[in-house]
Amino acid sequence: MSVNTQLNTIELLVNGLLQDEPEYFLVQLRIKPTNNVKVFLDGDKGISIEKCIYFNRKLYKLIEEANVFSEGDFSLEVSSPGVGEPLLSHRQYAKNIGRFVEIIFKDESKKEGKLILVNEDDIIIEHIKGKGKKAITEQIEVPFSNIKTTTVQIKF
Repeated sequence: MSVNTQLNTIELLVNGLLQDEPEYFLVQLRIKPTNNVKVFLDGDKGISIEKCIYFNRKLYKLIEEANVFSEGDFSLEVSSPGVGEPLLSHRQYAKNIGRFVEIIFKDESKKEGKLILVNEDDIIIEHIKGKGKKAITEQIEVPFSNIKTTTVQIKF
């Protein structure tokens, strides 16, 4: 089985598992050359470690039964994307409304602001320009087509 076929098969298995739990969704799937399968899941309200363990156990059995790795050896990690990982799906953007994000544009320029709206083709962030009494809050519309990466910023 080629790596692409393995990825497609595992993606179908994951999506089958998630059909019964629509609040969770697949963010990313990777297979390392050592047959280490990494599945990144998220939820509209986040995902717990217990839920990741639950999906890991179910998915491991399904991968074995589907004989995705004919030589039999593989490892499986199911987790949520880590803090600092770029947002990859529309649902991830939607779940992070109200949080501060850093956008790196395709031209490598950057902009930080509070994510306030997610539309089909773009997002709107609230950006503070200037400091102190001269600070101006502006809303900036950013088309997805102009975004290289968007990362949630942790503010203390």
